[in-house]
Amino acid sequence: MDKEKLEIVRERKGFIAALDQSGGSTAKTLEKYGIPKDSYQTEDEMFEKIHEMRKRVFTSDVFTSDKILGSILFYKTMESKVNDKYTADYLWEDKQIVSFLKVDKGLEEEQNQVKLMKPIPDLEDQLDVAKKRNVFGTKMRSVILGANREGIKEIVNQQFAFAKIICDNGLVPIIEPEVDINIPDKKEAEDILKEEIVKVLESWNEEDLIMFKFTIPTEANLYEDLYNFPCLVRIVALSGGYETDKACELLKQNNRMIASFSRALLQNLFAYQTQEEFDKALQEAIDEIYDASVED
Repeated sequence: MDKEKLEIVRERKGFIAALDQSGGSTAKTLEKYGIPKDSYQTEDEMFEKIHEMRKRVFTSDVFTSDKILGSILFYKTMESKVNDKYTADYLWEDKQIVSFLKVDKGLEEEQNQVKLMKPIPDLEDQLDVAKKRNVFGTKMRSVILGANREGIKEIVNQQFAFAKIICDNGLVPIIEPEVDINIPDKKEAEDILKEEIVKVLESWNEEDLIMFKFTIPTEANLYEDLYNFPCLVRIVALSGGYETDKACELLKQNNRMIASFSRALLQNLFAYQTQEEFDKALQEAIDEIYDASVED
């Protein structure tokens, strides 16, 4: 494991930019960016357009390690190039920004008020390529739709089973058990989630380093004491559908939790903007998200 990258992820002030929209959400992301569905015909053309959007973000003069410590990439983004370098190499060599790879294949149908991850039959192959591409870690997402202990326990067990494989391959997994922000029993679901995570961490090998990506909790600082476990590198937060202002307002209430936002980072960026307009909108988003991620 790259100790310099680990130190950055563990200690540096800043946040992680989530730019890992996959097949299911790419078209929607492009539409919000100002590129309609009728402007491309095939999936390859769609991914080419989303890569151009991401490349515009990555190469912007305001996208720097001053406030951004990492970025989460989709597999095709990792295998694509920015300025003639593979994306993770460009981000590290030119920007000193650490890369993570989204490895999950999407979600199963709802059962027990949760959506487990689909099987990841090519996980080992993805990890082999990620290591060749100098990626530091991974990310995988499940969704919790109610305070159902059986379902939440299944989510936690599945996440940690994959996390162990990832750790054994020398990468740091981000475990993301998203709690839907709109469910009526959100707080109860988060309490159960934390209890089930603690049960696993109590017997987890402390040398198997992990991270968590949580929905910003209803009870501020709910997850902060997970840092008592030596294996924990960092806790990051997803925006969960909140607009930037709301997500940042809630994040500020949580110590030692930094942002890993996607929609909140990109919501004011559009294809038709001049470079100056684009950079200004991106800078404003970066500044707001950074300020919410940094403790006073």
